[in-house]
Amino acid sequence: MIDRSQRDWYKDAVIYQLHVKAFQDSDDDGMGDFRGLMQRLDHVASLGVDAIWVMPFYPSPLRDDGYDIADYRTINPSYGTMRDFRAFVDEAHRRGLRVITELVINHTSDQH
Repeated sequence: MIDRSQRDWYKDAVIYQLHVKAFQDSDDDGMGDFRGLMQRLDHVASLGVDAIWVMPFYPSPLRDDGYDIADYRTINPSYGTMRDFRAFVDEAHRRGLRVITELVINHTSDQH
C-alpha cells in the first residue's frame, strides 16, 4: 500500500508546464522535440521543480494548439518517437522528476 504522502505528492509539488514543440529543438527543424527536452532536463531539475507537465504531444492537425488529437496512442512524429518519449520519461525519473501528461478527452480532432 502506498503511504498517503506519496499518494498526495502533487498537493505541494512545484510543477513546470511546457509544450514540447516550443521548448528545445535537437535537430534544427525549427520545432522542439523529446530529444531536445532531454538535453535540457538538468536545467529544469536545477529550478527545483518536482514534476514536468507536458502539454499534448499526440498527432494532431494543430488547429487547436495540439488539443485536437488525431491519435491518442502515439507521438506526434515532429516531436520524436515512442522510444524518444520513453527515454525522456526515464531521464526525468533519473533526476527525481515526475512526468505528468495531458489526456485530452473532452474534445478531439475531426481527423481522429
